[in-house]
Amino acid sequence: MRHINSSENFKKDLQRGRKIEEKILDICREKYPCSVLIDGKFKDYDLFIPETNKTIEIKGDYRSCETGNIIIELMMFNVPSALLTTKADYWVIFTGQELLWTTPIKIIECITINNISSRSLTGQGDTASKVACLIPIEIFKKYCFKIEDSNDTN
Repeated sequence: MRHINSSENFKKDLQRGRKIEEKILDICREKYPCSVLIDGKFKDYDLFIPETNKTIEIKGDYRSCETGNIIIELMMFNVPSALLTTKADYWVIFTGQELLWTTPIKIIECITINNISSRSLTGQGDTASKVACLIPIEIFKKYCFKIEDSNDTN
């Protein structure tokens, strides 16, 4: 069996992430044809919908199907990141099986109401630990919506 180095893993993750971004873009363009992905290292959000002036952060959590938890990053390299710095109006998390649509405030509500504590952990391929919350998928889903229930991100 061949050992895959972290550079190869990173490239695979980027390709996989790009496919999910394209899928979300296609969904948004059904109702909002001007929707566009933001290329490059732009950390505020991944997708912009000019017709509504709304933004979407797209995350992949492929291990959630194995672990039963959605990971929500709060800090990386000892500085706030992800949920604590997002400028996106919506978040879409792909579990490998389904798309979970929510908002940052709903994620914060989920963490707070369910008393989910943060922990330090090092992800596969990470060079440093991060602070994150592990939220059981079934709890997390209570704070999500179906795209048809939300006026397609309006």
